[in-house]
Amino acid sequence: SVQLPDGSWLNFSVATLRLASAPDHSVLGSLTAMALGILLVSIFLVRSVTAPLRSLSTAADRIGIDAASPDLPQAGPREVRLAATAFNRMQARIKRLIDDRTQTLAAVSHDLKTPITRLRLRAHFVRDDELRQTIESDLDEMEAMIQSTLDFLRGDSTGEEVKTVDIGSILETICDHLIDSGHEVVLRADTHAPLPCRPLAIKRAFSNLVENAVKYGTRARVSLAKQANELIVTIDDDGPGIPAAELDRVFDPFYRLEISRSRETGGTGLGLTVARSTIRAHGGDVELANRSGGGLSVTVTLPMLAHICRAGNTS
Repeated sequence: SVQLPDGSWLNFSVATLRLASAPDHSVLGSLTAMALGILLVSIFLVRSVTAPLRSLSTAADRIGIDAASPDLPQAGPREVRLAATAFNRMQARIKRLIDDRTQTLAAVSHDLKTPITRLRLRAHFVRDDELRQTIESDLDEMEAMIQSTLDFLRGDSTGEEVKTVDIGSILETICDHLIDSGHEVVLRADTHAPLPCRPLAIKRAFSNLVENAVKYGTRARVSLAKQANELIVTIDDDGPGIPAAELDRVFDPFYRLEISRSRETGGTGLGLTVARSTIRAHGGDVELANRSGGGLSVTVTLPMLAHICRAGNTS
């Protein structure tokens, strides 16, 4: 206290600050349990909301494997249900387009082959043997081109079932057939390589590649290897190779490096197209490269995961 000149007193007081006590361990335990509970509930809610989106992604991948796959369940939030409904409508339109294309191709095949058959019958009445053989050869070429074109356009409308097969066994069958036909083919495939795919389509793709190697490169060396989650198939030949500017163009439908139109030399120009279309439909790819020592090297990459297997014509 201080006495002022007028005789009054001025009093001062100081409040003592009290430090907060240390937090109780029970409070910390409760907060930790509450945080964990909120985290678990959040994870559950997020997974519940995103589950329909994962189903939509799986269905989008599956539609390439089987166009007749079942409709996507319409469950989850409103936006997800709307997306599922739109996806199902799109899938129905795709099925309808494939069915229409299949029926059209069947009609075209019948309409084109009928006159060829009539011409073949009339060719038997030609007395000149050389002329008759020439006509029959041209008719054989026309029929082969029509059939190869229809096979290419038909794509995955054949409805082949997806199966898990050993790619090594398929390559061995192809190489043995060519060896029995008198070609020089060497296969190195010491690994077991199961792959979910459409076996006939995959076999046709590899047959086109290996046959091209022995046809234009004299001999073929085929190897199969595993790298991570991929299968790597390499096909080397000793041919003249392909000009660098043409490495991509040879995959175009009906494009041929040879000017000849003979089926025995120039082919129909669809072999590489069908091969790459099928490999890409299974989630892989085909690459061509000229070897430094001469010849062509074909590298086929195929993912081993079943959910990315898409078979058929995607061109």
